[in-house]
Amino acid sequence: MTTVITTVDYHTGGEPFRIVTGGVPEIRGADVAARRVTAMAELDDVRRLLCHEPRGHADMYGCFLVPPDDPSGGPPDGTAQAAFGALFWHKDGFSTACGHGTIALGAYAVHEGLIEAGPDGETDVVVDVPSGRVTARVRCSGGRVRAVTFVNVPSYVIARDVPAGGVKVDLAYGGAIYASVPAASLGLSVEPVHLTELIGHARRIKADLAGHPATLHPADDRLSGVYGVIFHDELPDTDGMAHQRNVTVFADGEVDRSPCGSGTSARLALLHDSGLRGPLLHSGIVGSVFRARVAEVVAGGIVPEIEGMAYRTGRHSFELDPEDPIGTGFTLR
Repeated sequence: MTTVITTVDYHTGGEPFRIVTGGVPEIRGADVAARRVTAMAELDDVRRLLCHEPRGHADMYGCFLVPPDDPSGGPPDGTAQAAFGALFWHKDGFSTACGHGTIALGAYAVHEGLIEAGPDGETDVVVDVPSGRVTARVRCSGGRVRAVTFVNVPSYVIARDVPAGGVKVDLAYGGAIYASVPAASLGLSVEPVHLTELIGHARRIKADLAGHPATLHPADDRLSGVYGVIFHDELPDTDGMAHQRNVTVFADGEVDRSPCGSGTSARLALLHDSGLRGPLLHSGIVGSVFRARVAEVVAGGIVPEIEGMAYRTGRHSFELDPEDPIGTGFTLR
C-alpha cells in the first residue's frame, strides 16, 4: 500500500463523500465497469483503509477517480465527452451508482478547476460510472456553486408487491436496484428513533430477495442484486410539490444520510408509474432535501433529474503505519 493517500472530502445532504486525489496506482480496465472489477480485486485494502475506523466509520462513502470511457475525441454519437470516471465504494464494497457522490463530484470539478465554469450560469460535468454515463449540472451564481443537478441513467420499475421480510416491496432501478416499502407498513416512520429497527428490517428484506429473478439485471449481471432498501413516509404537499421522507439502507446495514440520489431516481420511476406528473420534494432522515423531476420519458422508464448541493469538508492525507496492529481498520456494525 502507498505510504500516503490524499483525499478531498465533501458531504451532500449530510452524506459523506471522500474523493481520492493521490496515492493510488492506475486501475486497469477497458472501461469504467471493468476498472471496478479490477479495483475490487486489487484495491480493497485501500477501500478498507479509507472507509473503516479509525479513519472512517460504518457509513462512510467515497470514490476513486479513473479515466473516462472515451478519453480522446468523445463518443461517436457526438454527445458530451466525460470529464473522468468514478468508482464508488462504501464500507462493504463497491457500488454501481451514487447520486449524492455525483453531485459532490460536480462541485469538486468546478472548485478544483477541472472543468471551466463561468461565475454565473450552468456547467455540465459528465462522469462515467459503472451503471453508465451521468451528468452533474453545476449552477453558479456570483462566482460560487449554488446547486448541482444529478442527471441519471434511465430509471424504471421492475416489479410490484414482491413479498420479502414479511411485507410487500416494489423493485425499481435507478443505476442500482432498490426495494421500496412504506415505513408505516412496518408500524414505523422515517425518524432517527426508529433507525435501528429500520436497519434490521432492511437486512431481512435484502436477504429474502437474494437471488430473486426480478433482481437480475437483463443486460449486465454486474448490476444485478438489491443494493438498497428505501423506507418512505408520505408527507403533505409542499409548495405544490409531492413530498416524501425516506431513508435508504444499503450494502450491509449502511445508512444514507441524504435523500439518496440513485434511490430517489428509483422512487421517482415508481411514482411516475403510479401517475405522478409533477416534481418530487424528497427529504432525508436528517432533514436535507433533494428536488427531483422527470426530465424525459423513455422506452420503459424515465430520465430523472435530482437537484441538491455538496459542501467541501476538508483535505486529508492518510497513512498506514506498518507496525499498526489494527492495520486497515475495523467496523463495529
